Amino acid sequence: MYSFTRKVQCIAAFSMLLFSACQSVIDTPAPAPIVSEPQATIYTIKQGEHSSNAPVKLLSSSSVRFMATFDVSAIYETSKKENQADINKLYGMADCRSDHHSNSARFGWRWYNGNLEIHAYTYLNKARQSKLVGTVDLNKAYTYEIQLDDNKYVFIFDGKTVELPRHCNGIGEGYQLYPYFGGDEVAPHDITIAIRDHNKDS
Repeated sequence: MYSFTRKVQCIAAFSMLLFSACQSVIDTPAPAPIVSEPQATIYTIKQGEHSSNAPVKLLSSSSVRFMATFDVSAIYETSKKENQADINKLYGMADCRSDHHSNSARFGWRWYNGNLEIHAYTYLNKARQSKLVGTVDLNKAYTYEIQLDDNKYVFIFDGKTVELPRHCNGIGEGYQLYPYFGGDEVAPHDITIAIRDHNKDS
């Protein structure tokens, strides 16, 4: 009788232990999925060239948002002194279902008076416009955003906002615009820019 009772107790204890272990496994929440950040693309404008020869990419978007980092290759001196004021192009898009020399919005940049300046840069029905937005430090990532609103572009950078007029309304329809040197002159040496794209609805 004793051995039978003892056997029943052992079975009961083992069952409780097993049930407890199963409950522990069931109640353990699954780990959150790892969402990886988009990787930065290194765009290189070769010495003697204007562009980085990036592929054509169609866009349908209400904004262009990205992070960009310049290194020491962004320091340059133009052959003609007056060309130092020319604005190079960073990133943006053609708009209004037209080519980018008709309608477009981009951030621009230039090495000027010892600073790396950032500009809002647009074409409005073939008329070019630009405004200084701020300056950046080398080897530091900054976030840039262009919002395509009705009749205006809103450039957001480093806590500053600049608005320029837009030729059309609604969502932007066009193609991606990539880093470009010039202006009149070509790159005096290889220039590299790291860009991490954060477009949501392109």
